Amino acid sequence: MNPTSDRLTYLKLAAVSMIWGGTFVAARYLAGHIDPLLAASLRFILASLALLLFMAVARIRLARPTPRQLMQLALLGFFGIFFYNLCFFYGLEYINASRASLIVALNPAVIGLASWWLFKERLGASKVMGIALCLTGAAMVIVSRNPNALGGAESTWRGDLLIFGCVVGWGVYSLFSRELNQSLGPLQTVTWSILLGTLMLTGTTVCMGRFTVEGIGSLHAPQVMSLVYLGVLGSALAYIGYYDGIRRIGATRSGVFIALNPLTAVICGALLLGEQLTVPMLIGGAVILLGIYLCNKPLARARALGI
Repeated sequence: MNPTSDRLTYLKLAAVSMIWGGTFVAARYLAGHIDPLLAASLRFILASLALLLFMAVARIRLARPTPRQLMQLALLGFFGIFFYNLCFFYGLEYINASRASLIVALNPAVIGLASWWLFKERLGASKVMGIALCLTGAAMVIVSRNPNALGGAESTWRGDLLIFGCVVGWGVYSLFSRELNQSLGPLQTVTWSILLGTLMLTGTTVCMGRFTVEGIGSLHAPQVMSLVYLGVLGSALAYIGYYDGIRRIGATRSGVFIALNPLTAVICGALLLGEQLTVPMLIGGAVILLGIYLCNKPLARARALGI
């Protein structure tokens, strides 16, 4: 792979992060109008249908994984779809979105450390500094948006623990896709993991009595459009782009782009919801971009030298 290919991968991952930033705005249109578990189920049902429709139009057959691959895909579906969403929706019952964003911003550091520990991926000084800057920039954006994000009652430890479960779930989803990405490819891996995770999530929603005709019938056009955005763009398309990035440049360098999520969420909020942009937010965004550059610079330099 050449430096031009790397730049295209970086642009794709930045676009994925922008899509994920927009999901915060889409989720606001759903808040208070639909049960969280039902919303999560509908989101991934739409994602599953979008992926299967795309494969049908493109005449791509759904691969038949081996029993071992099916177990690995079920693991990804459990942690990346089912476990992540349960932790996310229930965690937000205890803490606000800004505090949750601060915890989710730990993703790049957790993925980087886990890659170093489990897969012996080298963490050079530039990469460590890049991850640290991404965390700092994300914190600046979130805290400047909501100065009370660090505060909370004693009971918030439950929410903190649940949202940290999101970090763990996404770490597993990012790190343990390596072999499947190479053997099945990003599209097949994402499709199977989402299909299996959707079955788990929908089954739980049905068992808990949350999947009701009344709940679906109460949806209006803004909520339907939000679900389409969350399912088709925020899940199906974005997950494929993220997994393709992991396949090309690795989990750690792909993971740092997650730090762009709060920045893009703030920008989308300003453009679509009239929220105010402040100087600390813009400085935090610049720090995030510098961190991403430092984390990915060694890769581009090594490939340019033919290492």
